[in-house]
Amino acid sequence: MKISKVQVKSSDIQVGDLIIVEKNQRVPSDMVFLRTSEKTGSCFIRTDQLDGETDWKLKVAVSCTQRLPALGDLFSMNAYVYAQKPQLDIHSFEGTFTREDSDPAVHESLSIENTLWASTVVASGTVIGVVIYTGKETRSVMNTSNPKNKVGLLDLELNQLTKALFLALVALSVVMVTLQGFVGPWYRNLFRFLLLFSYIIPISLRVNLDMGKAAYGWMIMKDDNIPGTVVRTSTIPEELGRLVYLLTDKTGTLTQNEMIFKRLHLGTVSYGTDTMDEIQSHIINSYSQVHSQNSGNSTSSTPSRKPQSSAPKVRKSVSSRIHEAVKAIALCHNVTPVYESRAGVSGETEYAEVDQDFSDENRTYQASSPDEVALVQWTESVGLTLVSRDLTSVQLKTPGGHILTYYILQIFPFTSESKRMGIIVRDESSGEITFYMKGADVAMSTIVQYNDWLEEECGNMAREGLRTLVVAKKSLTEEQYQDFESRYNQAKLSIHDRNLKVAAVVESLEREMELLCLTGVEDQLQADVRPTLEMLRNAGIKIWMLTGDKLETATCIAKSSHLVSRTQDIHIFRPVATRGEAHLELNAFRRKHDCALVISGDSLEVCLKYYEHEFVELACQCPAVVCCRCSPTQKAHIVKLLQHHTGKRTCAIGDGGNDVSMIQAADCGIGIEGKEGKQASLAADFSITQFKHIGRLLMVHGRNSYKRSAALGQFVMHRGLIISTMQAVFSSVFYFASVPLYQGFLMVGYATIYTMFPVFSLVLDQDVKPEMALLYPELYKDLTKGRSLSFKTFLIWVLISIYQGGILMYGALLLFESEFVHVVAISFTALILTELLMVALTIRTWHWLMVVAEFLSLGCYVASLAFLNEYFGIGRVSFGAFLDVAFITTVTFLWKVSAITVVSCLPLYILKYLKRKFSPPSYSKLTS
Repeated sequence: MKISKVQVKSSDIQVGDLIIVEKNQRVPSDMVFLRTSEKTGSCFIRTDQLDGETDWKLKVAVSCTQRLPALGDLFSMNAYVYAQKPQLDIHSFEGTFTREDSDPAVHESLSIENTLWASTVVASGTVIGVVIYTGKETRSVMNTSNPKNKVGLLDLELNQLTKALFLALVALSVVMVTLQGFVGPWYRNLFRFLLLFSYIIPISLRVNLDMGKAAYGWMIMKDDNIPGTVVRTSTIPEELGRLVYLLTDKTGTLTQNEMIFKRLHLGTVSYGTDTMDEIQSHIINSYSQVHSQNSGNSTSSTPSRKPQSSAPKVRKSVSSRIHEAVKAIALCHNVTPVYESRAGVSGETEYAEVDQDFSDENRTYQASSPDEVALVQWTESVGLTLVSRDLTSVQLKTPGGHILTYYILQIFPFTSESKRMGIIVRDESSGEITFYMKGADVAMSTIVQYNDWLEEECGNMAREGLRTLVVAKKSLTEEQYQDFESRYNQAKLSIHDRNLKVAAVVESLEREMELLCLTGVEDQLQADVRPTLEMLRNAGIKIWMLTGDKLETATCIAKSSHLVSRTQDIHIFRPVATRGEAHLELNAFRRKHDCALVISGDSLEVCLKYYEHEFVELACQCPAVVCCRCSPTQKAHIVKLLQHHTGKRTCAIGDGGNDVSMIQAADCGIGIEGKEGKQASLAADFSITQFKHIGRLLMVHGRNSYKRSAALGQFVMHRGLIISTMQAVFSSVFYFASVPLYQGFLMVGYATIYTMFPVFSLVLDQDVKPEMALLYPELYKDLTKGRSLSFKTFLIWVLISIYQGGILMYGALLLFESEFVHVVAISFTALILTELLMVALTIRTWHWLMVVAEFLSLGCYVASLAFLNEYFGIGRVSFGAFLDVAFITTVTFLWKVSAITVVSCLPLYILKYLKRKFSPPSYSKLTS
């Protein structure tokens, strides 16, 4: 039968289609893995965009279809797949594969390792799968949330003030019409007044602010101290100055996700990094002895059997214990060595070639957890090397270059419930069957034989921030193993409670195991994580760590990164499943003071379901909170909770595809370009290259952006208010006539060319030097109260505007009874001067561009006086009375203008000086 391949768009894929995916292609939809080109019947996939883990995952093809002789037989067989309904959980799947045309019908159970989820990438071989979920039902889509448009708090506050200004505008117009006494067509006058006073509403505010935001973004990207920072949104740089909660991911954000083997503990003796060479010499000795015995004897199985049968109870020598421990670490794992072919082709790895070429330089290890790779790399460094592995066997190379083969009989993978993994192997040379196991100390302490050192040593290692694994073994006889295998296979086929039944069978083996050793692996922190967290804490930012990792690891990192200080207690929230349990746990937690909280994702769900308000209230009082085993949607949910309950600003920082929904939900999302790809940094508002840059981003840039925008916003409002006040005074002097004071062009010029540059130069203002802001992060704390822009500061500016507008207009009218025609020229000149002086008053630190801007505006104005003389008359009345240049140059004009300007500005300078003298702001104490 001829099969033809057809290229399809991924949008046309339907459930039940058979899809072929080549190496390095993305899987288009969720499917069950039927067949692969690899000899082993398994393949690796990269899942970094699904769960944020960088390591490859091993997937196994359904054996019934993998065994078919030819590809075409897939189409001639009669079979169906049963799959459970779509769920959120990416780590579980239950289904069955049934082939009906064989006799008897074949039933196979499908689990998570037979699936290929969408948005993962095939890393080896070509795979064929049958589609089970598409579109919105795929796991990756169910775990993402829709992004929202983010609006900064500053913008919302300015909106409130603008609404207030609008009400003031309406009120003012109504007052004017009332004072006129509603004569004639008063409603027409009302609208004329509305138009005359419309300058109260700061239309240029939005333009100025948006240009300001663009300027801040440019400054952040140009900052040499934080190279590689990208600002992807121009709307919320001020948010960086108002943060109270920082939610961070662990893997790849706080840690580098690079594991280093640090310690091996055998109960009586402990080896650290500096004593690894002793282990190496022990290993070389023990293997050379075994081989010399083997070569001397005719049968290779007897000598290695002897010591065990003769005296099992005698304490073994250190050398043999090290040998056993290292062998166990080298065998009990899920690591596969991968060889890149010699020619440097990074394409298909030819297994035929590999058999001859076990050379060390082109071997890399692939596994589903970096801890395991670290362990196997360590055994290689002490002499026992993993050289090949497939589904049925593992091969090790001894220091002498001999290859040892072990047949894999069963593998029990690591799950978050069991916290351990096991493997049963048969030694090819001696035929012995051994059950090796490694896992977390919590799970293993009950399984191994009684000892007095395990718990204590685990505690010691955890305090150093090491991740611990306990390794144990048990020798099985052939009969024991056969009995176990039959019960195990029976349990694996049941549809109901399959997991429970299988676990029960495996637990029958996990008794009285011999404890071999305890290993400690360090997960290295990113550069400068500790000082950065310290700085953020001093700035009054509460840090929450949300991670998909295990509880033990998360607690380790929280300690080693100083997220939790040395003196603080850690309250580990016990796993709860019902309302009553949650109630008791919350009460227990409430009694503790000043302690960090560690809680797992499932317990969190339960607490939020029944006691949402109480839980959030308690958690917000904690200095630090760690949530482990969080799904991507849960991370986003926690962010929304904090926003909803506290009303404070939140910031999320992460680096993987699993952090995207959290980054999009937060008020301000920061992505780190890391090992896990660019997905987070592309979805974020700000993208940085290292975690330590966040300190400068918030303390310097966030703080400046907020303070500058606040000053800029209020100044623009003040600018509109002054001119409206002058118009109001003018109208009321002239019997409430709705006549404009200034011609259109002057009004346009006022808002743009005459005052635009100096006002906008406030964007360059800074109150303290960046070094100061980083040295005293406490300055940041003040900002979160939002005092730079509030109704109080706004009212002060309104009063200033009314005072100045009144002085300018009355002054002009008082001093110029005779030359009344010239009132426009005088008041306008005084107004421009006042604005320029006010900018100078508001500025805290001068920048050369500000000086340039001030003089540029003044120059523009003086130049325009000469050209635009006809605009300086009043209304239509004096259309013929051109402004004479002669008048402008007279001493009286200059004297009177200066007098008015001084009266309008001097009191404010005096007030500012007194305020700084008697209640200086916190930053001025540092600069003096």
